[in-house]
Amino acid sequence: MADYKGIKGFKVQYLSADPSNLIIGQTWYNSTSKNLKYTGVTTAGAWATGNNMNTARWMLAGAGTQTAGLAFGGTTPPITGATEEYDGTSWANNPTGLNTARQQLASAGTQTAALAFGGGPPNQTATEEYDGATWTSNPTGLNTARRVLAGAGTQTAALAFGGLIYPPTSAATEEYDGSTWTTSPGSLNTARQNLAGCGTQTAGLAFGGSPSNTSLPTTGATEEYNGTSWASNPTGLNTARYNLGGCGTQTAALGFGGYITASSGATEEYDGSTWTTSPASLNTARGFMGSAGTQTAALAIGGNIPPITAATEEWLGAGSATSKTITVS
Repeated sequence: MADYKGIKGFKVQYLSADPSNLIIGQTWYNSTSKNLKYTGVTTAGAWATGNNMNTARWMLAGAGTQTAGLAFGGTTPPITGATEEYDGTSWANNPTGLNTARQQLASAGTQTAALAFGGGPPNQTATEEYDGATWTSNPTGLNTARRVLAGAGTQTAALAFGGLIYPPTSAATEEYDGSTWTTSPGSLNTARQNLAGCGTQTAGLAFGGSPSNTSLPTTGATEEYNGTSWASNPTGLNTARYNLGGCGTQTAALGFGGYITASSGATEEYDGSTWTTSPASLNTARGFMGSAGTQTAALAIGGNIPPITAATEEWLGAGSATSKTITVS
């Protein structure tokens, strides 16, 4: 009878841990769990608990991907500029934090090319760029100082929108070209704070938040930006909430967590037209968290349950690679 090597032309790998970069169809033997395993695909999205951050905090910002994430700012308390990097397994502290410690800030970019802007208190215009090692302050900050705003895009083509100027909420939108912020004539149709954002500078997405300068009422309003103006989608989030996490693109976004009258773990997927509620909620319902990644591979970072948490969760959307155990009985 033919063996696996005779059929496939190579031996089954003998590993002490599951591989970190899964390839669909890959087969191995895990010598620690003593299981024969393979890489299949998920049929539905699910949240998995990851390793905690080193510093529990909320009102922080996140950037990057699920296997190369970045967390910075927030409050423990006190307010911090602490920066941590995630490699898909664990968080590592960077001894060089933000130059301006702050909470309620927005972000854009990747782990090696990130952008931090706004925040408070008091309301900030401060803008900083991260190169994978150090934060550098840009003397030219936002035109409108604000906090609890949202961001999207990259370090050299970012978008800032919404937030709290105090006392009113803001609809203002600004674009960053890598050196200067320019106010866009296209403001949000629904001025709001504590909203989520994702996408790019020319294809941005805004959703959720609160239209008043208090926590309630909440909104599920969803708007799309085309590089010039915002268009409202009459179909908003199924669960209206504020201080939620968000990531992805304008046509493939993920919204999760946040507050209604209490912490929520609700997860929704956006296809460019409609939000669909996932049956899988965050394992730890919370708001004021950092977020990173894509619709099929996201990170939920820290936040407030209450209490303040260092919890990290990884989202695997339908069709994502995942390890499975081969059973023969």
